[in-house]
Amino acid sequence: MTLGGFPGDRLGSSTNQPPIQALYSGARPVRRIHIALSVQDLDATVADYTHRLGQEPEVVIAGSYALWRTESVNLSVRCTEDPPGTLRHLGWEDPAAERFTVERDVNGIAWERFHAGQQAREIRDAWPESRYEAR
Repeated sequence: MTLGGFPGDRLGSSTNQPPIQALYSGARPVRRIHIALSVQDLDATVADYTHRLGQEPEVVIAGSYALWRTESVNLSVRCTEDPPGTLRHLGWEDPAAERFTVERDVNGIAWERFHAGQQAREIRDAWPESRYEAR
């Protein structure tokens, strides 16, 4: 079963990468699943997801974007013209990622792979006034 289209993202595979269970056993740095959603009401979304995730977002760009980084998930929401809740893309925040990559899976869904610093740089490029640095 392929999770994200990246080498080693196969459950029970015989690749040289550890199975997904090893991601939580200390065998290598923990990856966070990345989920990016379209929203229309950023303030309501921030209030709702802050409650659901039990923590404040790391960055909020008024009227445009918010990002939460919990122990297990990297969740970004962005105001777009798409219907609220539309999946923009999936991916992995992976400390071992040497560069930002994007691949499409068999369903046409974009999967990104990046480390936190690369994502912070993208946020600063889109919204320089944010001065966001990953924690």
